[in-house]
Amino acid sequence: MTNTWYDAVVVGSGFGGLATALELTRRGARVALCETLNYPGGCASTFRRHGYSFEAGATLFSGLDEGQLFGRWVRQLGLDVTVDWLDPMVELRTPGMRLEVYRDRQRLVDQLCAFPEAPADALRDFFTLQRQVAQALWPLFEDPSLLPPLDVRALLRHASRALRYTPLVRWMGRPLGSILERLGLLRFTPLRTYLDALCQITVQCAAAEAEAPFALAAMDYYWRGTGHVRGGIGRLASALAGAVTAGGGEVLYANRVKSLEAVPGGWKVSARQGELRARHVVANVLPQGLMRLLGLPPERLPARLRELAGRVADGWGAVMLYLVVRAPGDASPGAHHLELVQNEQAAFVEGNHLFASLSGEADTGRAPPGHRTLTVSTHVPLRALTGRPEEEQARIVSTIQERMRQGLRRLAPEWMENLQHEMTASPRTFERFTQREAGAVGGVPRRAGLYHYRSLGPRPVMNGLWLVGDSVFPGQSTLATALGGVRTAASITRG
Repeated sequence: MTNTWYDAVVVGSGFGGLATALELTRRGARVALCETLNYPGGCASTFRRHGYSFEAGATLFSGLDEGQLFGRWVRQLGLDVTVDWLDPMVELRTPGMRLEVYRDRQRLVDQLCAFPEAPADALRDFFTLQRQVAQALWPLFEDPSLLPPLDVRALLRHASRALRYTPLVRWMGRPLGSILERLGLLRFTPLRTYLDALCQITVQCAAAEAEAPFALAAMDYYWRGTGHVRGGIGRLASALAGAVTAGGGEVLYANRVKSLEAVPGGWKVSARQGELRARHVVANVLPQGLMRLLGLPPERLPARLRELAGRVADGWGAVMLYLVVRAPGDASPGAHHLELVQNEQAAFVEGNHLFASLSGEADTGRAPPGHRTLTVSTHVPLRALTGRPEEEQARIVSTIQERMRQGLRRLAPEWMENLQHEMTASPRTFERFTQREAGAVGGVPRRAGLYHYRSLGPRPVMNGLWLVGDSVFPGQSTLATALGGVRTAASITRG
């Protein structure tokens, strides 16, 4: 590969990198995609261990409707991907509450209004506002051309939708908690529990501190083409990687990138399998990872990159349980997702809040007949582990994992009665297998602040060097990282 020039080398086959590589090949660019592992998907992959297949992270996927990004690719490219539409999609359980999230938004509102002493009028007002904000923002996720960089046609479309953006302006830079306070909903525990659980896995912070427009839009996640990819989300990742190859791109697995160096005309990429040169490099890594690859002294690193790295460091790592269980006799045959909260008054981290993705009977090959795989995750603040000796980190993680087991036995006992196999993982495990520094997940927590709106379009970190993924706009979800990749590819080819 020495002296081979590409239009772009993409580092990392998470969904941001996959989308960038796919869109570049569709635009006629010569592309190489380098991946450390021998399979694609990054933190949203499906891996195999001890004869079982697990989702790397417990997650729900959106953007799968025919008119949305992933759905369009499946249809247009003829990808061998089957989507199962779950209903309910998620079941939220606490010691005193059960709440099922169906594909019909109104069913959620009705359930909340049915709780004793529920402030029904305020709840309806809240969800009316939430729907207005979501209707203003979600078209940006369904049509990447509405995201920067904008052409004349996109500007005209935004102008025609100006009135829809009015609710956004009022709440930009303010926390979701201020809306709840205004409507008298701060002390309504069922809604607060639902919002805290949802915000923790989408905008990566508690509802009271979440940037209001981001949080309100994220609430529509369940009703925007959210489904289960049969066989595991790795099927979609592998299909997209195959589409890159079919379009003329190269996908180089087991090819860890070691360093990046600016050279005349572009960049030199030093990787395990050799050296590549490209006019552009797109890094689907954390800001810390890009800093490591550049190997520059701090004073020569772009301020934006250092700022992003600091925000990621204030975020989360994931503590995981990977389980194989014999399915209870009354279990639904479909895949399922559980959200478990042991104490609604405590922080939704460190085993108090669990998100679990369960495979279905149609997910053949994931587990033996009659069995299911469960991927169970919880957040741990990276600052709680940073700088501590390995032995102390291990003790912290082990304590969290035992709390997770207690939560499963307490709130989902039917799935723990016939436990057959268990594996554990920590932020250190994620770092080892995904090369994400400190095992950080979820990108930048979207706490309230106008700084989120400073950079709404892709722009290079350095000349010809781009960053995609969950730490840059448009955000944390796999759909958002893919959309960011599409817009980055558009910027590269337009330039």
